[in-house]
Amino acid sequence: MTAAASPPEVLRAPLVVEFPFTRSLGPVQSAFLTGLREGVVLGVRTSDGRVMVPPTEYDPVTAEEIRELVEVGATGTVTTWAWNGEPRPQQPLATPFAWALVRLDGADTAILHALDAPGPDAVTTGMRVRVRWAERRTGAITDIACFEPAEGPAEPPDGAPTEGRRATPHDGLFDDAVTGIVAEARLDYTYSPGRAQTAYIAALSERRTVGERCPSCHKVYVPPRGACPTCGVATTDRVEVGPAGTVTTYCIVNIKAKNLDIEVPYVYAHIALDGADLALHGRIGGIPYDRVRMGLRVEPVWREDGGHPDHYRPTGEPDADYDAYKELI
Repeated sequence: MTAAASPPEVLRAPLVVEFPFTRSLGPVQSAFLTGLREGVVLGVRTSDGRVMVPPTEYDPVTAEEIRELVEVGATGTVTTWAWNGEPRPQQPLATPFAWALVRLDGADTAILHALDAPGPDAVTTGMRVRVRWAERRTGAITDIACFEPAEGPAEPPDGAPTEGRRATPHDGLFDDAVTGIVAEARLDYTYSPGRAQTAYIAALSERRTVGERCPSCHKVYVPPRGACPTCGVATTDRVEVGPAGTVTTYCIVNIKAKNLDIEVPYVYAHIALDGADLALHGRIGGIPYDRVRMGLRVEPVWREDGGHPDHYRPTGEPDADYDAYKELI
């Protein structure tokens, strides 16, 4: 009797896609966020007289620029809601809460925020709520810590004007106005590469690059995808390619990325490895950035700990003829 082979280990890795960027604020958004810091909620009046909260800088109907700021109340009415029984990290509240659209008194549109309630049975469409202000306010939407159920008007924070009235004109002028914010976009997920990618990663650990050939069109894809994107058939025939290749296109990077210890400027390129019908991307090193060119012949320089090439450097060979790689651009 032969013992059954154990199944291969399923590879998994945590991945984070992060893109924080700094954006400047126009006069409307600047007034809105600065107002939140001061315990004031501002909206903007459109050409047809509606009051939008949060405010926009352009009328959604006519597309004309709008600047007429008004102050609305910090109490309002729930127009719709959904219960969040398992809050995620960095959400407004650590305990279960409702995501609610709240139309503040004096506004004609609703603002989305967290509603602190003991359970879904305590939340209803049409219920009255009020702003719960954050203890420390910096000029961000998080200055509204959340909404909470309310029977009457909210207490004004730090001596701010009485809340709960209809929209009243506001000049939008504050001392030390907020003029810019950092918008953080982040996605955390666990990646499992599957059969084709697992074989590709295993080969990289041996300083080899392996692709897969389509049985129909016979193109070799690197990295392999498990199926031909053109023919839609499974690919199982593995082919070792490279190690050298040709630069097909490239870009010069002039902005230093966070947590990336590479001096700018540097070049990132699409590289068609010999024997492959799909270009992969990699950094070009060992040559001044302004001497990188299409057709440059390059080879991998592997990281000391293996795993994948750190960058690609010129091989010293003559440049490839354009006709040899034009289909891979």
